[in-house]
Amino acid sequence: MTTTVYIANLSEDVWPFISAISDPSARAAEIEENANLADRDLFALTPEDHLIFITPKHVTPEFLNYYQTLTKNRHVQVLVTKQHSGTICQDILADTDIMAAIVAAANSSRRLTLVAYATSPQFLHLVQVLRDQGLTVFTPESPQLEDAWSVNFYGSKSGIRQLAQKSAAQEPDLKMADGLIVSGITDAAKIAAWTYLEQKGVVLKTNKGHSGAGLLIFRPGDLPADYVACEQTILDRLKQDTYWKLFPIVVEDYLTPAATIGGGFPNVEFKIAKTGKIEFLYYCGMRLTTQGVFRGVAIHDSVLSDQVAAHMIDTGFFVGEQYVRAGYRGYYDVDFIVSKTGQLYVTESNVRRTGATHVYTLARQFFGPDFMSATYTLSNNGYSLPRSFTLSELLTTLSPILYHPQTKQGLIIASENLLAQNVLAYIIFAPTKARALALEQELDQLLSKTSTPL
Repeated sequence: MTTTVYIANLSEDVWPFISAISDPSARAAEIEENANLADRDLFALTPEDHLIFITPKHVTPEFLNYYQTLTKNRHVQVLVTKQHSGTICQDILADTDIMAAIVAAANSSRRLTLVAYATSPQFLHLVQVLRDQGLTVFTPESPQLEDAWSVNFYGSKSGIRQLAQKSAAQEPDLKMADGLIVSGITDAAKIAAWTYLEQKGVVLKTNKGHSGAGLLIFRPGDLPADYVACEQTILDRLKQDTYWKLFPIVVEDYLTPAATIGGGFPNVEFKIAKTGKIEFLYYCGMRLTTQGVFRGVAIHDSVLSDQVAAHMIDTGFFVGEQYVRAGYRGYYDVDFIVSKTGQLYVTESNVRRTGATHVYTLARQFFGPDFMSATYTLSNNGYSLPRSFTLSELLTTLSPILYHPQTKQGLIIASENLLAQNVLAYIIFAPTKARALALEQELDQLLSKTSTPL
């Protein structure tokens, strides 16, 4: 059996953006958060029973045992890089022990499968180095080197907007909010101020931000009604981080979301096989903060009407067909916003694994291909804990609501390393929406009783 090597390279997906964060502490915090999220991706690999998981952060035996008990995966080896720079593939190349372990995993056949959170330039370089050492490296979730431009282009705010504009005649359902791609913060501030005063709101996006950074949402009443003051306020915000000056800026109309339709922000995820076949995986409602920070998803057939779901899936397949022609292979999603008039607009596309791939994979593993009707799934990657917890303390505290394979419902702790930030990532499976929401309420109640350590 060929061993699968997974590299948790979350920071590499947006490395140019992270490198351009002006505040050193904010930049370090971004790298740290991505590293802490890495152990969550174990759940995105539940079908892989012969797995080497390479991460920048240690995975404790207790969490690994928790994961293996839930998933029944037995052959999982965790390797942690000696250094943690944010570019983990470069850290792997500098780590002789991990390089030796990768080569050993290829065994006498000299073959292995290498996958990652994102197909970054650093990942492709690592693949080439391993091939130069005589290994046959399969990369089923990555494009060929000459097609790798598709990852950064279509995964950017300007790239998906250009695709929508180019495809307007061919696919009129691929709509985006009115907007412009702008170069330079001075012009961006002028256009954004004009848009805000005309439309009573405006959104600014850097080309490839992450987790809410690089996104500014100004709603009615947020900015001065005077044009000059409005422009200056926006310009002052754009001056706060270097990345606004370095990358294209998308300035677009603010749309009021229809919260009753997929929470206002539905999403659909797909996977493109090496053959070019596009596979629909699931649709969901995204759970976002008021500032647009992704927190999790709600997955179930009932999250969207059949009409809305069909529209999104059709649009997603069309987008995927363009990606296939460009040579992209691997996971991708399409994010939407539903306006208060009920119109669906595409907001972006993530050309990689996503913040909910692990949720889908585990749901499919536990409930089979009909998981969207067999269980109501909720996830949260950023639940704020009232105090610090160890994994052991949290397992004890939440024991009344933890997932049980006999009942097929309950909460799963998706990351231990995030606990260092007093943040809980979880997945909830329940027979109904009401039960899933009740479990979240029970979570609040159980944690509210533990204001002091056990």
